[in-house]
Amino acid sequence: MDINTLLHEGRTIWGNQKLTLSEIIIRLNVSTGDLSRIARNSNKDQAAFTQEDLERELGNIIFSTIRWCDDLGLDPKTCIERAIECQERFAKQNSSR
Repeated sequence: MDINTLLHEGRTIWGNQKLTLSEIIIRLNVSTGDLSRIARNSNKDQAAFTQEDLERELGNIIFSTIRWCDDLGLDPKTCIERAIECQERFAKQNSSR
């Protein structure tokens, strides 16, 4: 799937209402919190999380972020291109991470 197809699918699911940056951050933190619980791997959570949960949470971040870029008037493709450039530059300048 290309970015425009994913954006269209996201709009089909969620409609055309645009979220603000504050609303986006709140939703992003929900997924980040779920990922944190998976990473923490506490005794109470061990049986609750599966590989499928990890895939779902990372997928939620990827899929939703495309729509959120558009919500903020940004082109998702441009945002991705800028991230690639930044990560390439960082990786070249920093041998350890």
